[in-house]
Amino acid sequence: MEERRREARQRVYYGGVLTFNSGCSTLACVVRNFSDRGVRLEVDGSALLPDRVDLAIERRGWSRPARMVWRDSEGAGLVFDAPDRDVIPLEWARAQRLRDRTNKQLKSRLEQMLSGH
Repeated sequence: MEERRREARQRVYYGGVLTFNSGCSTLACVVRNFSDRGVRLEVDGSALLPDRVDLAIERRGWSRPARMVWRDSEGAGLVFDAPDRDVIPLEWARAQRLRDRTNKQLKSRLEQMLSGH
Protein backbone atom coordinates (compact mmCIF):
# COMPACT_ATOMS: atom_id res chain seq x y z
CA MET A 1 0.00 0.00 0.00
CA GLU A 2 1.35 3.41 -0.95
CA GLU A 3 1.93 5.84 1.92
CA ARG A 4 0.01 9.08 1.32
CA ARG A 5 0.71 10.90 4.56
CA ARG A 6 3.06 13.90 4.65
CA GLU A 7 4.75 12.60 7.77
CA ALA A 8 5.07 9.22 9.44
CA ARG A 9 2.91 8.39 12.42
CA GLN A 10 4.24 6.89 15.64
CA ARG A 11 2.73 3.65 16.84
CA VAL A 12 1.13 4.29 20.22
CA TYR A 13 -1.48 2.87 22.55
CA TYR A 14 -3.35 5.78 24.12
CA GLY A 15 -6.83 5.86 25.54
CA GLY A 16 -8.91 8.64 24.02
CA VAL A 17 -12.36 10.16 24.14
CA LEU A 18 -14.27 11.46 21.12
CA THR A 19 -16.73 14.25 21.87
CA PHE A 20 -19.48 15.36 19.48
CA ASN A 21 -23.10 16.51 19.40
CA SER A 22 -22.24 19.89 20.98
CA GLY A 23 -20.35 18.14 23.75
CA CYS A 24 -23.35 16.04 24.78
CA SER A 25 -22.07 12.73 23.38
CA THR A 26 -18.80 10.93 24.02
CA LEU A 27 -17.27 7.68 22.84
CA ALA A 28 -14.15 5.97 24.17
CA CYS A 29 -11.50 4.97 21.65
CA VAL A 30 -7.94 3.68 21.41
CA VAL A 31 -5.37 5.74 19.52
CA ARG A 32 -3.18 3.30 17.60
CA ASN A 33 -0.92 5.69 15.73
CA PHE A 34 -0.31 9.37 16.12
CA SER A 35 1.32 12.36 14.40
CA ASP A 36 1.03 16.14 14.65
CA ARG A 37 -1.47 16.02 11.78
CA GLY A 38 -3.72 13.07 12.65
CA VAL A 39 -4.42 9.70 14.23
CA ARG A 40 -5.71 6.22 13.54
CA LEU A 41 -8.29 5.05 16.05
CA GLU A 42 -9.80 1.76 17.09
CA VAL A 43 -13.41 2.55 17.91
CA ASP A 44 -16.64 0.58 18.00
CA GLY A 45 -19.44 2.18 16.04
CA SER A 46 -17.30 4.39 13.82
CA ALA A 47 -20.14 4.43 11.29
CA LEU A 48 -22.24 6.36 13.81
CA LEU A 49 -19.68 9.13 14.30
CA PRO A 50 -20.18 12.53 12.66
CA ASP A 51 -17.57 13.92 10.28
CA ARG A 52 -16.30 16.38 12.89
CA VAL A 53 -15.33 15.46 16.46
CA ASP A 54 -13.08 16.59 19.29
CA LEU A 55 -10.43 14.10 20.36
CA ALA A 56 -9.09 14.25 23.92
CA ILE A 57 -6.07 12.20 24.95
CA GLU A 58 -5.65 12.30 28.72
CA ARG A 59 -2.13 10.87 28.61
CA ARG A 60 -0.95 13.74 26.42
CA GLY A 61 -3.10 16.25 28.31
CA TRP A 62 -4.78 17.87 25.31
CA SER A 63 -7.82 18.04 23.11
CA ARG A 64 -8.02 18.84 19.40
CA PRO A 65 -10.87 19.28 16.91
CA ALA A 66 -10.58 16.79 14.06
CA ARG A 67 -12.19 15.73 10.82
CA MET A 68 -12.94 12.13 9.84
CA VAL A 69 -11.07 11.13 6.66
CA TRP A 70 -11.89 7.42 6.60
CA ARG A 71 -13.73 4.80 8.64
CA ASP A 72 -14.30 1.07 8.54
CA SER A 73 -15.70 -1.61 10.85
CA GLU A 74 -12.60 -1.59 13.06
CA GLY A 75 -11.72 2.07 13.33
CA ALA A 76 -11.27 5.47 11.78
CA GLY A 77 -8.69 7.96 10.61
CA LEU A 78 -8.79 11.58 11.75
CA VAL A 79 -6.91 14.63 10.59
CA PHE A 80 -6.57 17.48 13.05
CA ASP A 81 -7.99 20.90 12.24
CA ALA A 82 -5.52 23.79 11.91
CA PRO A 83 -2.28 21.87 12.57
CA ASP A 84 -0.33 25.13 12.66
CA ARG A 85 -2.28 26.44 15.67
CA ASP A 86 -1.37 25.75 19.28
CA VAL A 87 -2.83 22.72 21.00
CA ILE A 88 -5.65 23.46 23.43
CA PRO A 89 -4.85 22.25 26.96
CA LEU A 90 -7.30 19.57 28.04
CA GLU A 91 -8.39 21.55 31.13
CA TRP A 92 -9.38 24.49 28.91
CA ALA A 93 -11.34 22.29 26.55
CA ARG A 94 -13.21 20.67 29.45
CA ALA A 95 -13.97 24.05 31.02
CA GLN A 96 -15.27 25.39 27.70
CA ARG A 97 -17.51 22.35 27.19
CA LEU A 98 -18.90 22.81 30.70
CA ARG A 99 -19.59 26.51 30.04
CA ASP A 100 -21.27 25.69 26.72
CA ARG A 101 -23.46 23.03 28.35
CA THR A 102 -24.38 25.37 31.23
CA ASN A 103 -25.25 28.19 28.80
CA LYS A 104 -27.45 25.84 26.77
CA GLN A 105 -29.29 24.72 29.91
CA LEU A 106 -29.75 28.32 31.08
CA LYS A 107 -31.11 29.41 27.70
CA SER A 108 -33.55 26.50 27.70
CA ARG A 109 -34.73 27.35 31.21
CA LEU A 110 -35.12 31.04 30.31
CA GLU A 111 -37.21 30.11 27.24
CA GLN A 112 -39.43 27.92 29.44
CA MET A 113 -39.92 30.74 31.94
CA LEU A 114 -40.72 33.29 29.23
CA SER A 115 -43.23 30.98 27.58
CA GLY A 116 -45.04 30.46 30.89
CA HIS A 117 -44.41 26.70 31.26
